[in-house]
Amino acid sequence: MSSTFTQAPAETERKEPGIGGKPPVTRRPTGGGGGGGDDDSRSQRRGPRELLNRIRFFLFFGLAGDMMFFAMLVTLFFARQVGTHMDPHTHEQIGDWYPVMLPPILFLNTAVLILSSLTMELARHNIFREIDVLEEWLGLGRPALHRTLPWVAATLALGALFLAGQWVAWKQLTAQGFAFDRWSTPASYFFYLITGLHAAHLIAGLVALLLCLSAMSMLKRVELRQVAVDATAWYWHAMSVAWLLLLAVLTIGQ
Repeated sequence: MSSTFTQAPAETERKEPGIGGKPPVTRRPTGGGGGGGDDDSRSQRRGPRELLNRIRFFLFFGLAGDMMFFAMLVTLFFARQVGTHMDPHTHEQIGDWYPVMLPPILFLNTAVLILSSLTMELARHNIFREIDVLEEWLGLGRPALHRTLPWVAATLALGALFLAGQWVAWKQLTAQGFAFDRWSTPASYFFYLITGLHAAHLIAGLVALLLCLSAMSMLKRVELRQVAVDATAWYWHAMSVAWLLLLAVLTIGQ
């Protein structure tokens, strides 16, 4: 009986039917292997991580603009200190900058703001907690949400308390005879200007916290809740750092 020889078929790559895979293809050596990981990395970059990085990118430049604005205020603060005017009697150039004693409540307000920054960081830590996030992905509940909400609410309460303390400081300074509309005391004018503009930025932070609380309750995907908390935390931390620098200027810069 004669025997015949057939060429051995090329090794093929097979996938189970019904899972959306490509049909079997001839496997050829690539020389390096592992080239198929590019698609996975691209899909990850197009996912929630890319959204988070984009928001951080735009937020970074927005906060950098705010810091430049505060730096300009500080520059004007120091430039005004060396300003002089001519005395009509002696015809000499004299300075008109008289340092203002800061209300002691400002330091208590600072402690409150630092504590609020700590609670906001705890909120950010909990929303990214891997075990809780995994449970939400698996549909086993919303533990990350339940752990994060109290810390965000605490930050909101502490931020409102800080603003109330700032209002008390303004009232105390006015009671000492340093009102905002008195141009004869440039130091007090700059105090109101610097602290008032920072308070306006912090009010925007409180609005962001309210929106964050609403978004966390309404958004279904944990990735989007992570983005909301992370962006709010970045803004809040930046305003805390800005206040520490401004307070240092008001305290020792006069």
